[in-house]
Amino acid sequence: MHTSTRWTVAVLVVVVALGVALWSQLGDDESAPGSTGPGASRDRRDADTAEALAGPRTRADLAPCPPPGLGDGPAALRGIVLECAGDGSSVDVAKALAGRTVVLNLWAYWCAPCTQELPAMAEYQKRVGSKVTVLTVHQDENETAGLLRLAELGVHLPMLQDGRRRIAAALKVPNVMPATVVLRSDGSVAAILPRSFANADEIAAAVGPQIGEAG
Repeated sequence: MHTSTRWTVAVLVVVVALGVALWSQLGDDESAPGSTGPGASRDRRDADTAEALAGPRTRADLAPCPPPGLGDGPAALRGIVLECAGDGSSVDVAKALAGRTVVLNLWAYWCAPCTQELPAMAEYQKRVGSKVTVLTVHQDENETAGLLRLAELGVHLPMLQDGRRRIAAALKVPNVMPATVVLRSDGSVAAILPRSFANADEIAAAVGPQIGEAG
């Protein structure tokens, strides 16, 4: 083989290797936490089987997701069925929210402001009792990590597993986390709050006026 031919082959090998490395890096970026690209096109990882989730579910000890209410629920959410992370049951989201005043808290396990806010959401739920349903929505496909984060925080609010972020897309929530959506009992959106809250007082002050209560 001539020297020029060997150099040509060597250059081609390097170019192909660089191309493969770049392709792999792009693939990794799409599946990184918080991605909304093709790598985030499923609700949970293949590793999150019922058997693998059994231990994290026991540790998290989450409250059950709301059962079907009265009516069809928010029109934008009809047809969306997600897993209730606490027990693995399927939840028709619109029907579960029907007839209820709901605070949806959209978060992910890797989001630091989210984890700071979740205990405040739990405290707010204790304050308002049955008048308002606080429902967390985990927006990352790593369901195990979501459950373990709630267990670590001692937060037992119900959680929907929504790795594809279908609720956020349907309600046109800005692509930030945490974000809170307030829904009236008639299914209409009272407020979309793309911000974090430091404590239950802040949540009450922001949500109360939207549902006809003092903050």
